[in-house]
Amino acid sequence: MADTADRRVVTESGVAARVATIVEPVIEDLGYVLVRVKVTGQNGCTVQIMAERPDGTMTVDACEAISRAVSLALDVDDPIDRAYHLEISSPGIDRPLVRASDFTRWADYEAKVELNALVSGRRKYRGVLRGVDDGHVLVERLDAAADEDRVARLALSDILEARLLLTDAVIAEALRRDKAARHARGEVDEEDDADLDGEFDGDDTPDDAGQGRPH
Repeated sequence: MADTADRRVVTESGVAARVATIVEPVIEDLGYVLVRVKVTGQNGCTVQIMAERPDGTMTVDACEAISRAVSLALDVDDPIDRAYHLEISSPGIDRPLVRASDFTRWADYEAKVELNALVSGRRKYRGVLRGVDDGHVLVERLDAAADEDRVARLALSDILEARLLLTDAVIAEALRRDKAARHARGEVDEEDDADLDGEFDGDDTPDDAGQGRPH
């Protein structure tokens, strides 16, 4: 099970929230964590679910296992009132940041953060993450004027959306972490390239596993 002290602070609303409520415990029972659920009008209706291992990695086989399990759960509870396609993917390198630990894990890398309330007259921030302090994300602004505070303190509870920026530094670090995690699990270095495809996906580009699965 996921650490209850590190639950997602950025969550869904509406139908996507109902889907998340159903699939999150199923995903956790398999040893993974839910990142995000998004319901779109693509192909009529598409339910996109992002998930990962607690160490931040993901494989095509894992996507397939999650797809099978959540399909059964969604068929039972039936939160979608029409036919839909189910897509399972990793978060990708320019990943959403949804837990306090995400902001800590990716400290010193660039991100953009959108708030649901004004802080110092603005809702959108972009800069280098400097960790979490007393329920606030610290963002070092690269666009701060000389008379402005360079480091913004943004309450986790005010975050509407946040994600890493796709930079050379974050790409290199994501690949390094993936390799280290596979080593720790005793997996061979020459894992199929397909297993890393999800690490290069953007916001809404799913892995092949589960893509286009009709319901």
